[in-house]
Amino acid sequence: MYDYIKGTLEESTPTRAVVEAGGIGYSLEISLQTFTQIQNAKEVKLYIYYHVKEDVALWYGFSTKEERTMFLLLINVNSIGPNTARMILSSMTTDELRTAILSDDVNRIKAVKGIGLKTAQKVIIELKDKIQKGADASTLPLGTVARPAVAEEAIGALVMLGFTKQASEKAVSDIYKENSSLGVEQLIKLALKRM
Repeated sequence: MYDYIKGTLEESTPTRAVVEAGGIGYSLEISLQTFTQIQNAKEVKLYIYYHVKEDVALWYGFSTKEERTMFLLLINVNSIGPNTARMILSSMTTDELRTAILSDDVNRIKAVKGIGLKTAQKVIIELKDKIQKGADASTLPLGTVARPAVAEEAIGALVMLGFTKQASEKAVSDIYKENSSLGVEQLIKLALKRM
C-alpha cells in the first residue's frame, strides 16, 4: 500500500516524528535508532509500516529498509508486539541485533528492557533461520514473514467484526498469496466468504 513518506521533519523526539507531506502532518512512532539518523535533518524519507489492532491504528517510521525489515521480523515472533519491537531496535542497531541472533547471544537480547529469558530465546529460535549469516538485510525474505499494510488493515477490520485474529490472518494471508494486487475491501470480502 504505502512504502515510505518523504517530507519536512516538523517535530522529532526519541519516540515520535511528525513529517509534513502534501500539507498533512503524519505522526510516526520511531525507534531511537531512527531518531539518531533524522534528528538534525530538515527533509526526511522514512519507510513506513501501518499497524492496526482492535482500537489502535499507528504508523511506524524507519530511517532504513533494513530496520523496517527487522521490525517486521520481530513482530512476527509470538509475544512481541510493535512497541516491544521498537524497544529492541532502540536498544541496539539492526546489525547488533542480527549478530546477537546469529550468535545465540541470549544475554544481549535479554538486556533489553521488558525482554525476559523466554522471549529472548524465542527471538533467536524463530528468527535465526530467517536471517542468513552475511546476508544483506534487504535480501531477507520479507514477503514470507510479514504482511503488507493492506493485509494488516483487512485483518484488523475482520477482528473488529468479531472474527478471531488467527482465523483472520490465515484467510487474508491465503488470499493475498493468490492475488497480491487486491485492495482492502476486496480482501475483506473474499476473506468473509472463506470464514
